[in-house]
Amino acid sequence: MELAMKHPVEGQDKIYWRIRSEGITWNKKRIRRVYLKLRLNKRMRKRKRIPARVKEPLYIPQQAGEIWSMDFMHDSLISGRKFRVLNVIDDYNREAMAIEAHLSIGSKLVTQILENIVHEKGLPKAIRVDNGPEFIASTLSDWCYERKIKLQFIQPGKPSQNALIERFNRTYRENVLDAYLFENLNQVRILSEEWMQEYNYTRPHEALKGKSPIQYKLAEQSLEASFKALHLTHQYELN
Repeated sequence: MELAMKHPVEGQDKIYWRIRSEGITWNKKRIRRVYLKLRLNKRMRKRKRIPARVKEPLYIPQQAGEIWSMDFMHDSLISGRKFRVLNVIDDYNREAMAIEAHLSIGSKLVTQILENIVHEKGLPKAIRVDNGPEFIASTLSDWCYERKIKLQFIQPGKPSQNALIERFNRTYRENVLDAYLFENLNQVRILSEEWMQEYNYTRPHEALKGKSPIQYKLAEQSLEASFKALHLTHQYELN
C-alpha cells in the first residue's frame, strides 16, 4: 500500500519488482492476490490516437453542395443541464442546413441528421469536420463511404481550416445562445429555427455581396442559366 501511494501511476508489475528489490521473496501470484484485495487494480485509459491530418487550405466551393461543414456547440439551460448543438452549413453560400439541439449527440444521431438534410438538399461531395469523437467514429465514416462522400478532416488544433463554420458559430451564439435564457430544449429549437430562417433568407452577408445565402444562390443560378442560354444561342447561330 505504501508503494502504491508513493507511486500512484505504477501498476502491479512495477510494484512486484520494487518489492523484490527490497528483499521480500513474494512471487507474482501472491502479489497479484494482495494487489486485488487492496483494490489497487486500475482500469487503463488508452488515448485514442488521431491519424495525421494533411494540411489543406480553406477552399471556397464554386457551386452549392460541393462542400458542407459541421461542428458542435455547447450551452446550458437555466436549470444548469447542458445541451449540445450540431450546426451544418453549405460552404458555397454559407447557408445553414441544420441547427440541431439535443442533450447529447452521438455519431448515430449525426448520421440521422445528415440523412434528413440529404433527403431535402441532395448529397454533398465532401463534408469538412474537426477531430471530435463523433466525427472520427466508424458510424459516420461508413455512412460517408457508402454515399461516396469525402470526409475531410482539419488538422488538430487548427480551427482556421474550418473558418466558415467557426464564423457561423460565433454569429449563432451572439444572436441566440447568448441572447436568451432557455427553460427547455423546445425553446432552443424554436428560437434556432426562427433565426435560421431569417439568416438564410433575409440577413445580408458581406462575403456574399450583401445578399442573404438564399438570395446569393438564386442570383448565381440565374446568372449561370443566362450564360448557358447565351452559349446555346451562339452555337445555334454558328450552325
